[in-house]
Amino acid sequence: MLENVNLTVQPGELVCILGVSGGGKTTLFNILSGLMQPDKGNVYLRGEEITGKPGKISYMLQKDLLLPYRTVVDNVALPLLVRGEPKKQAREKAASYFEQFGLSGTEKKYPHMLSGGMRQRAALLRTYLASDGVALLDEPFSALDTITKSAMHEWYLDIMREIHLTTLFITHDMDEAVKLSDRICILAEKPGHIVTEIPVTEPRPRAHDFSLTPEFLAYKRKISENLIV
Repeated sequence: MLENVNLTVQPGELVCILGVSGGGKTTLFNILSGLMQPDKGNVYLRGEEITGKPGKISYMLQKDLLLPYRTVVDNVALPLLVRGEPKKQAREKAASYFEQFGLSGTEKKYPHMLSGGMRQRAALLRTYLASDGVALLDEPFSALDTITKSAMHEWYLDIMREIHLTTLFITHDMDEAVKLSDRICILAEKPGHIVTEIPVTEPRPRAHDFSLTPEFLAYKRKISENLIV
């Protein structure tokens, strides 16, 4: 259950939604993606009302959900096929992004042949092709080991800038939120509402040792003070 959630995301921003389990984060994403109709309130994308209209904002869940019986390129091209694009054209369009997304050479492979990080890249590319420049990511890196997750963080921020992607990102990880975000929205429960927004003003690209600095710890302290458990 959500109440009085008012959130605006600027083009190119990465905004993290952080809070305890059951606080309404997934409900919020279901509403934003058009999968759920709110009892009241509206969702707008560049001035157009899209409340209850799926297909306008893409949504990537925690698992990559790649289809095991499809090649990687056919998995990535799936949103284009759903829109009615011819198979050959959809494959070619999807394949044109493979180098940029670090997936060169995987086009004809199957998901079980890829590492966890590569599977996430493929899933993120599929999400991008399904979007209108805005992506909702629900803990997409939570299943990755620490080293792979750190590399994926850097890669995702780079690719976001390259393709001008706007991102709303659910996480339970304070370190991840501080490393990635332009803003962190703390969502409290019963009912779900935004307690505060914490801007992360550290300039990009952020230093590799940013997580060891007093500034980083200060952000985490502020999150902890506002997190209602």
